Amino acid sequence: MKKENKSVIIWLLSGCFLLFLMVIVGGITRLTNSGLSMTDWHLVTDTFPPLTEAKWQEAFDQYKQFPEYQKINIHNDFQLSDYKFIYFWEWFHRFIGRIIGLVFIVPFVYFLIKKKLDTSTIKKCVILLSMGAFQGFLGWFMVRSGLIDNPDVSHFRLALHLTFAFITFAYTFWVALDLIYPEKKPIEKSLRTIARYALALLLLQIIYGGFVAGLNAGLIHNHWPLMSDGQFIHDSVFQEQKNMLLSFTEGKSGVQFIHRTLAYIVVAIMALLYFKSKKFSLDKGQKNGINSLLIIVVLQFALGVFTLLYGVPLWLGLTHQINAFFLLSAMTFTLHRLSK
Repeated sequence: MKKENKSVIIWLLSGCFLLFLMVIVGGITRLTNSGLSMTDWHLVTDTFPPLTEAKWQEAFDQYKQFPEYQKINIHNDFQLSDYKFIYFWEWFHRFIGRIIGLVFIVPFVYFLIKKKLDTSTIKKCVILLSMGAFQGFLGWFMVRSGLIDNPDVSHFRLALHLTFAFITFAYTFWVALDLIYPEKKPIEKSLRTIARYALALLLLQIIYGGFVAGLNAGLIHNHWPLMSDGQFIHDSVFQEQKNMLLSFTEGKSGVQFIHRTLAYIVVAIMALLYFKSKKFSLDKGQKNGINSLLIIVVLQFALGVFTLLYGVPLWLGLTHQINAFFLLSAMTFTLHRLSK
Protein backbone atom coordinates (compact mmCIF):
# COMPACT_ATOMS: atom_id res chain seq x y z
CA MET A 1 0.00 0.00 0.00
CA LYS A 2 1.40 3.37 -1.03
CA LYS A 3 1.45 6.00 1.72
CA GLU A 4 -0.19 8.62 -0.51
CA ASN A 5 -3.19 6.28 -1.00
CA LYS A 6 -3.91 5.88 2.72
CA SER A 7 -6.49 8.67 2.94
CA VAL A 8 -8.25 7.43 -0.22
CA ILE A 9 -8.37 3.89 1.18
CA ILE A 10 -9.84 5.14 4.48
CA TRP A 11 -12.46 7.07 2.48
CA LEU A 12 -13.45 3.99 0.46
CA LEU A 13 -13.56 1.71 3.51
CA SER A 14 -15.69 4.30 5.32
CA GLY A 15 -18.09 4.11 2.38
CA CYS A 16 -18.11 0.32 2.73
CA PHE A 17 -19.03 0.62 6.40
CA LEU A 18 -21.87 3.04 5.65
CA LEU A 19 -23.20 0.74 2.91
CA PHE A 20 -23.06 -2.12 5.41
CA LEU A 21 -24.96 -0.01 7.96
CA MET A 22 -27.53 0.98 5.36
CA VAL A 23 -28.27 -2.63 4.45
CA ILE A 24 -28.65 -3.51 8.14
CA VAL A 25 -31.15 -0.68 8.62
CA GLY A 26 -32.82 -1.71 5.37
CA GLY A 27 -33.21 -5.21 6.80
CA ILE A 28 -34.81 -3.82 9.97
CA THR A 29 -37.06 -1.64 7.82
CA ARG A 30 -38.23 -4.69 5.89
CA LEU A 31 -38.63 -6.98 8.91
CA THR A 32 -40.65 -4.35 10.82
CA ASN A 33 -42.83 -3.61 7.76
CA SER A 34 -41.72 0.03 7.83
CA GLY A 35 -40.82 0.53 4.18
CA LEU A 36 -44.09 2.14 3.07
CA SER A 37 -44.43 4.60 5.95
CA MET A 38 -43.06 7.59 3.99
CA THR A 39 -45.49 7.93 1.14
CA ASP A 40 -43.80 10.76 -0.71
CA TRP A 41 -40.24 11.45 -1.79
CA HIS A 42 -38.74 14.84 -0.96
CA LEU A 43 -34.97 15.23 -1.08
CA VAL A 44 -34.86 18.24 1.25
CA THR A 45 -38.00 18.34 3.42
CA ASP A 46 -37.69 14.66 4.41
CA THR A 47 -34.16 15.16 5.75
CA PHE A 48 -35.57 15.21 9.30
CA PRO A 49 -38.76 13.66 10.74
CA PRO A 50 -41.80 15.87 11.50
CA LEU A 51 -40.93 18.24 14.34
CA THR A 52 -44.43 18.95 15.71
CA GLU A 53 -47.46 16.85 16.58
CA ALA A 54 -49.41 18.67 13.87
CA LYS A 55 -46.83 17.65 11.25
CA TRP A 56 -46.87 14.08 12.55
CA GLN A 57 -50.65 13.98 12.25
CA GLU A 58 -50.43 15.38 8.74
CA ALA A 59 -47.96 12.68 7.72
CA PHE A 60 -50.14 10.01 9.38
CA ASP A 61 -53.26 11.25 7.58
CA GLN A 62 -51.39 11.06 4.28
CA TYR A 63 -50.27 7.49 5.10
CA LYS A 64 -53.92 6.55 5.70
CA GLN A 65 -54.67 7.23 2.02
CA PHE A 66 -52.49 4.33 0.84
CA PRO A 67 -53.09 0.56 0.56
CA GLU A 68 -50.96 -0.60 3.52
CA TYR A 69 -53.12 1.29 6.00
CA GLN A 70 -56.44 0.81 4.18
CA LYS A 71 -56.03 -2.95 3.67
CA ILE A 72 -53.94 -4.02 6.67
CA ASN A 73 -53.27 -1.57 9.49
CA ILE A 74 -56.77 -0.13 9.70
CA HIS A 75 -57.81 -3.50 11.13
CA ASN A 76 -54.95 -3.60 13.68
CA ASP A 77 -55.89 -0.62 15.88
CA PHE A 78 -52.96 1.23 14.30
CA GLN A 79 -52.30 4.50 16.13
CA LEU A 80 -50.03 7.51 15.64
CA SER A 81 -47.48 6.02 18.04
CA ASP A 82 -47.29 2.90 15.85
CA TYR A 83 -46.85 5.09 12.79
CA LYS A 84 -43.98 6.99 14.40
CA PHE A 85 -42.16 3.68 14.97
CA ILE A 86 -42.34 2.51 11.36
CA TYR A 87 -41.69 6.03 10.06
CA PHE A 88 -38.43 6.18 12.03
CA TRP A 89 -36.88 3.14 10.34
CA GLU A 90 -37.76 4.21 6.82
CA TRP A 91 -36.60 7.77 7.53
CA PHE A 92 -33.33 6.50 9.06
CA HIS A 93 -32.75 4.27 6.04
CA ARG A 94 -33.14 7.24 3.67
CA PHE A 95 -31.10 9.50 5.95
CA ILE A 96 -28.13 7.13 5.81
CA GLY A 97 -28.48 7.15 2.03
CA ARG A 98 -28.08 10.94 2.04
CA ILE A 99 -25.03 10.66 4.31
CA ILE A 100 -23.49 8.10 1.96
CA GLY A 101 -23.99 10.49 -0.95
CA LEU A 102 -22.15 13.26 0.91
CA VAL A 103 -19.39 10.90 2.08
CA PHE A 104 -18.72 9.81 -1.49
CA ILE A 105 -19.11 13.12 -3.34
CA VAL A 106 -17.37 15.65 -1.06
CA PRO A 107 -14.10 13.71 -0.52
CA PHE A 108 -14.08 12.69 -4.19
CA VAL A 109 -14.07 16.34 -5.25
CA TYR A 110 -11.39 17.09 -2.63
CA PHE A 111 -9.15 14.25 -3.84
CA LEU A 112 -9.61 15.41 -7.44
CA ILE A 113 -8.52 18.94 -6.53
CA LYS A 114 -5.53 17.63 -4.56
CA LYS A 115 -4.65 15.23 -7.42
CA LYS A 116 -4.62 12.22 -5.09
CA LEU A 117 -6.41 9.97 -7.60
CA ASP A 118 -4.83 8.40 -10.66
CA THR A 119 -6.79 8.04 -13.90
CA SER A 120 -7.78 4.43 -13.22
CA THR A 121 -9.10 5.21 -9.71
CA ILE A 122 -11.00 8.26 -11.00
CA LYS A 123 -12.83 6.07 -13.53
CA LYS A 124 -13.68 3.52 -10.84
CA CYS A 125 -14.95 6.26 -8.50
CA VAL A 126 -17.16 7.71 -11.23
CA ILE A 127 -18.67 4.24 -11.64
CA LEU A 128 -19.21 4.12 -7.86
CA LEU A 129 -20.99 7.47 -7.84
CA SER A 130 -23.21 6.31 -10.72
CA MET A 131 -24.01 3.10 -8.85
CA GLY A 132 -24.96 5.12 -5.76
CA ALA A 133 -27.31 7.33 -7.76
CA PHE A 134 -28.89 4.29 -9.42
CA GLN A 135 -29.34 2.65 -6.01
CA GLY A 136 -31.31 5.69 -4.87
CA PHE A 137 -33.54 5.35 -7.92
CA LEU A 138 -34.04 1.64 -7.18
CA GLY A 139 -35.17 2.52 -3.65
CA TRP A 140 -37.81 4.88 -5.00
CA PHE A 141 -38.76 2.34 -7.69
CA MET A 142 -39.24 -0.36 -5.05
CA VAL A 143 -41.30 1.75 -2.62
CA ARG A 144 -43.47 3.03 -5.47
CA SER A 145 -44.67 -0.51 -6.19
CA GLY A 146 -46.31 -0.72 -2.74
CA LEU A 147 -48.17 2.59 -2.94
CA ILE A 148 -50.54 1.88 -5.82
CA ASP A 149 -52.80 -1.15 -5.32
CA ASN A 150 -50.84 -3.81 -3.48
CA PRO A 151 -49.96 -3.03 0.18
CA ASP A 152 -46.51 -4.55 -0.25
CA VAL A 153 -43.55 -3.86 -2.50
CA SER A 154 -42.74 -6.01 -5.51
CA HIS A 155 -40.41 -8.81 -4.46
CA PHE A 156 -38.60 -8.43 -7.80
CA ARG A 157 -37.89 -4.76 -7.08
CA LEU A 158 -36.92 -5.52 -3.47
CA ALA A 159 -34.44 -8.19 -4.63
CA LEU A 160 -33.02 -5.80 -7.22
CA HIS A 161 -32.60 -3.04 -4.62
CA LEU A 162 -31.00 -5.42 -2.11
CA THR A 163 -28.70 -7.16 -4.57
CA PHE A 164 -27.48 -3.93 -6.12
CA ALA A 165 -26.62 -2.65 -2.63
CA PHE A 166 -24.49 -5.75 -2.10
CA ILE A 167 -22.85 -5.29 -5.51
CA THR A 168 -22.13 -1.62 -4.81
CA PHE A 169 -20.52 -2.59 -1.51
CA ALA A 170 -18.44 -5.33 -3.18
CA TYR A 171 -17.23 -3.00 -5.93
CA THR A 172 -16.30 -0.28 -3.40
CA PHE A 173 -14.36 -2.86 -1.40
CA TRP A 174 -12.66 -4.09 -4.59
CA VAL A 175 -11.51 -0.57 -5.50
CA ALA A 176 -10.07 -0.16 -1.99
CA LEU A 177 -8.29 -3.53 -2.30
CA ASP A 178 -6.74 -2.39 -5.60
CA LEU A 179 -5.07 0.43 -3.64
CA ILE A 180 -4.18 -1.71 -0.62
CA TYR A 181 -2.55 -4.40 -2.80
CA PRO A 182 -1.14 -2.61 -5.87
CA GLU A 183 1.49 -5.27 -6.65
CA LYS A 184 1.13 -7.79 -9.46
CA LYS A 185 1.73 -11.50 -8.84
CA PRO A 186 1.22 -14.89 -10.54
CA ILE A 187 -2.24 -16.36 -10.07
CA GLU A 188 -3.69 -19.87 -10.04
CA LYS A 189 -6.28 -19.69 -12.79
CA SER A 190 -8.15 -22.82 -11.68
CA LEU A 191 -8.75 -21.34 -8.22
CA ARG A 192 -9.77 -18.00 -9.73
CA THR A 193 -12.32 -19.77 -11.95
CA ILE A 194 -13.87 -21.59 -8.99
CA ALA A 195 -13.98 -18.33 -7.02
CA ARG A 196 -15.75 -16.57 -9.90
CA TYR A 197 -18.41 -19.28 -10.05
CA ALA A 198 -18.75 -19.08 -6.26
CA LEU A 199 -19.35 -15.32 -6.47
CA ALA A 200 -21.96 -15.76 -9.21
CA LEU A 201 -23.80 -18.39 -7.16
CA LEU A 202 -23.59 -16.22 -4.04
CA LEU A 203 -25.16 -13.28 -5.89
CA LEU A 204 -27.92 -15.58 -7.19
CA GLN A 205 -28.52 -16.71 -3.61
CA ILE A 206 -28.73 -13.07 -2.48
CA ILE A 207 -31.32 -12.44 -5.21
CA TYR A 208 -33.39 -15.34 -3.93
CA GLY A 209 -32.92 -14.08 -0.39
CA GLY A 210 -34.61 -10.90 -1.62
CA PHE A 211 -37.41 -12.96 -3.16
CA VAL A 212 -37.92 -14.83 0.12
CA ALA A 213 -38.03 -11.55 2.06
CA GLY A 214 -40.37 -9.86 -0.41
CA LEU A 215 -42.83 -12.76 -0.46
CA ASN A 216 -42.49 -13.55 3.28
CA ALA A 217 -41.65 -17.05 2.12
CA GLY A 218 -39.69 -17.78 5.28
CA LEU A 219 -42.93 -17.96 7.25
CA ILE A 220 -43.97 -21.27 5.66
CA HIS A 221 -42.43 -24.76 5.59
CA ASN A 222 -40.52 -24.13 8.81
CA HIS A 223 -38.85 -27.53 8.75
CA TRP A 224 -35.37 -28.78 7.88
CA PRO A 225 -33.85 -30.67 6.11
CA LEU A 226 -37.21 -31.55 4.55
CA MET A 227 -39.81 -28.91 3.62
CA SER A 228 -42.40 -30.96 5.52
CA ASP A 229 -42.78 -34.43 6.96
CA GLY A 230 -41.40 -36.79 4.34
CA GLN A 231 -41.13 -34.24 1.51
CA PHE A 232 -37.87 -32.76 0.23
CA ILE A 233 -39.95 -30.79 -2.31
CA HIS A 234 -43.35 -29.81 -0.94
CA ASP A 235 -46.37 -30.46 -3.18
CA SER A 236 -47.24 -26.75 -3.11
CA VAL A 237 -44.10 -25.98 -5.12
CA PHE A 238 -45.87 -27.43 -8.16
CA GLN A 239 -49.36 -26.20 -7.31
CA GLU A 240 -49.02 -22.48 -6.51
CA GLN A 241 -48.49 -21.23 -10.06
CA LYS A 242 -49.46 -22.34 -13.54
CA ASN A 243 -45.90 -23.23 -14.61
CA MET A 244 -42.52 -23.99 -13.06
CA LEU A 245 -40.96 -20.66 -14.03
CA LEU A 246 -43.63 -18.76 -12.12
CA SER A 247 -43.43 -21.23 -9.23
CA PHE A 248 -39.70 -20.62 -8.87
CA THR A 249 -39.93 -16.83 -9.17
CA GLU A 250 -43.33 -15.87 -7.74
CA GLY A 251 -44.53 -18.81 -5.63
CA LYS A 252 -43.67 -18.75 -1.93
CA SER A 253 -42.96 -22.47 -1.75
CA GLY A 254 -40.99 -22.50 -5.00
CA VAL A 255 -38.86 -19.50 -4.05
CA GLN A 256 -38.11 -20.98 -0.63
CA PHE A 257 -37.19 -24.32 -2.23
CA ILE A 258 -34.69 -22.62 -4.58
CA HIS A 259 -33.19 -20.57 -1.74
CA ARG A 260 -32.72 -23.53 0.58
CA THR A 261 -31.36 -25.76 -2.22
CA LEU A 262 -28.97 -23.11 -3.50
CA ALA A 263 -27.55 -22.93 0.04
CA TYR A 264 -26.20 -26.48 -0.34
CA ILE A 265 -24.62 -25.60 -3.69
CA VAL A 266 -22.99 -22.42 -2.36
CA VAL A 267 -21.50 -24.32 0.59
CA ALA A 268 -20.31 -27.09 -1.76
CA ILE A 269 -18.50 -24.79 -4.21
CA MET A 270 -16.78 -22.89 -1.40
CA ALA A 271 -15.73 -26.18 0.18
CA LEU A 272 -14.40 -27.22 -3.25
CA LEU A 273 -12.36 -24.01 -3.40
CA TYR A 274 -10.97 -24.73 0.08
CA PHE A 275 -9.89 -28.31 -0.65
CA LYS A 276 -8.62 -27.47 -4.14
CA SER A 277 -6.45 -24.68 -2.67
CA LYS A 278 -4.56 -27.23 -0.56
CA LYS A 279 -2.81 -28.38 -3.74
CA PHE A 280 -1.16 -24.99 -4.26
CA SER A 281 1.36 -22.86 -2.45
CA LEU A 282 -0.60 -19.74 -1.57
CA ASP A 283 0.38 -16.55 0.22
CA LYS A 284 -1.00 -15.56 3.62
CA GLY A 285 -3.74 -13.30 2.21
CA GLN A 286 -5.03 -15.99 -0.12
CA LYS A 287 -5.07 -18.63 2.63
CA ASN A 288 -6.80 -16.31 5.09
CA GLY A 289 -9.41 -15.37 2.49
CA ILE A 290 -10.25 -18.97 1.60
CA ASN A 291 -10.27 -20.14 5.24
CA SER A 292 -12.57 -17.29 6.34
CA LEU A 293 -14.82 -17.96 3.36
CA LEU A 294 -15.43 -21.56 4.43
CA ILE A 295 -16.04 -20.63 8.08
CA ILE A 296 -18.47 -17.82 7.24
CA VAL A 297 -20.44 -19.82 4.65
CA VAL A 298 -20.97 -22.68 7.14
CA LEU A 299 -22.13 -20.14 9.74
CA GLN A 300 -24.43 -18.55 7.16
CA PHE A 301 -25.92 -21.94 6.32
CA ALA A 302 -26.59 -22.61 10.02
CA LEU A 303 -28.14 -19.17 10.50
CA GLY A 304 -30.40 -19.78 7.50
CA VAL A 305 -31.59 -23.07 8.97
CA PHE A 306 -32.36 -21.58 12.41
CA THR A 307 -34.02 -18.52 10.86
CA LEU A 308 -36.35 -20.87 8.99
CA LEU A 309 -37.00 -23.19 11.94
CA TYR A 310 -37.93 -20.30 14.25
CA GLY A 311 -40.16 -18.54 11.70
CA VAL A 312 -37.90 -15.54 10.95
CA PRO A 313 -37.72 -13.66 14.26
CA LEU A 314 -36.36 -10.13 13.80
CA TRP A 315 -32.98 -10.75 15.44
CA LEU A 316 -32.30 -13.98 13.53
CA GLY A 317 -33.43 -12.60 10.18
CA LEU A 318 -31.22 -9.56 10.71
CA THR A 319 -28.24 -11.68 11.82
CA HIS A 320 -28.65 -13.82 8.71
CA GLN A 321 -28.55 -10.70 6.52
CA ILE A 322 -25.56 -9.22 8.36
CA ASN A 323 -23.60 -12.44 7.97
CA ALA A 324 -24.43 -12.44 4.25
CA PHE A 325 -22.53 -9.15 4.12
CA PHE A 326 -19.55 -10.73 5.87
CA LEU A 327 -19.74 -13.63 3.42
CA LEU A 328 -19.74 -11.32 0.41
CA SER A 329 -16.81 -9.39 1.93
CA ALA A 330 -14.80 -12.59 2.33
CA MET A 331 -15.77 -13.67 -1.19
CA THR A 332 -14.69 -10.32 -2.65
CA PHE A 333 -11.39 -10.36 -0.76
CA THR A 334 -10.66 -13.96 -1.75
CA LEU A 335 -11.43 -13.40 -5.43
CA HIS A 336 -9.31 -10.24 -5.41
CA ARG A 337 -6.32 -12.08 -3.94
CA LEU A 338 -6.75 -14.90 -6.47
CA SER A 339 -7.11 -12.45 -9.38
CA LYS A 340 -4.50 -9.77 -8.82
